[in-house]
Amino acid sequence: MDFGLNEQQEMMQTLARDFLAGEYPNKVLKAMVKDEKGCAPELWEKMAEMNLMGLSLPEEYGGVGDFLDLIVVLEEMGRVCFLGPYFSTVAVGAAAIMAGGNKEQREKYLPDIASGKANVTLALTERKVEYEADALQTMTISRGGYFVINGTKLFVPDAQAADFIICAARTGESNGGGDGTTLIIVDRNEPGITMRPLKTVSGEKLYEVIFENVKSSARNVLGEVNHGWRIVEKVLQRANVARCAEMVGLAQQSLNMTLDYAKERIAFGHPIGAFQAIQHRCADMLIDVEGSRFATYQAAWRLNEGLDAAKEAAAAKAWVSRACRRVMTSAHQVHGAIGFTEDHLLHYYTKRALACEFSYGGNDVQLAKLAALYK
Repeated sequence: MDFGLNEQQEMMQTLARDFLAGEYPNKVLKAMVKDEKGCAPELWEKMAEMNLMGLSLPEEYGGVGDFLDLIVVLEEMGRVCFLGPYFSTVAVGAAAIMAGGNKEQREKYLPDIASGKANVTLALTERKVEYEADALQTMTISRGGYFVINGTKLFVPDAQAADFIICAARTGESNGGGDGTTLIIVDRNEPGITMRPLKTVSGEKLYEVIFENVKSSARNVLGEVNHGWRIVEKVLQRANVARCAEMVGLAQQSLNMTLDYAKERIAFGHPIGAFQAIQHRCADMLIDVEGSRFATYQAAWRLNEGLDAAKEAAAAKAWVSRACRRVMTSAHQVHGAIGFTEDHLLHYYTKRALACEFSYGGNDVQLAKLAALYK
């Protein structure tokens, strides 16, 4: 079985790695953590020129490549601990429009996303922070040719940088199977929308978004009214596998930093990497990184081929999350106190890995999905 990248994927890997090495040095990472909006317009324009925004979208909408190409690029973004509205727009927002949008909606939104002119985010979670349809309390009712939305969304990624928000809202009674929910695209500048930034450990830009009598045309409904959760489930699968790719990059770079440190740090007259305990620790980290990569690419391949990937996506997110934690823990133990300082990059990677682990469903959520598949 060949797990290697094909020629196009290797080209995308090289392209992304070289670009990020030049345009996203450590000082940019630190600046993005402190930036209120978390979006650098000049960097965004350069990424759009490289067509990174169009990855996994069809060519007719200005896109290029497939989901595996996007996975390769996201792993490279993990290596540099990339912050910005890329994931929320390309891996989630555009995926939702592709999964549920009609021809008119795709033609209206996707070309602007692919060209970097528009950002979009998904407003899904609420106070319970559960990735289940029954947890939705935000209501929307049909009034003439519009839907009127009322409710509060929490942990909405990059809402301040988004031009459009895809809101998951309740339009009917819950039946325990996901019905009664609807996805609606809302212009961020519509009257009645207020936002409040939430404090995060990783520098990720999450917001509380309040909808108060916000109107959106009935033409902006993705898919069928009352059946929006079917789209959400598809998007969550792709989002979790995409997060795995990011965590693989984070873990790989943390391993690289640890190996460099083990070769340079002298103790008792020798580099600490000469000691067996450190060698075994690094070997365990390598096993976790490679295992995570295989689990991620297997799930991504099934999604890319249009195959059922419910089991593989949930297993990958659960396994990669645990493996990434082990890698980060080992990296800090090898580095010692220096890894916790503000000047060292390792703590940025650890915090980012934790944020990736919990977004779109943490370990418990994925294990529950796997358990449900084998009832």
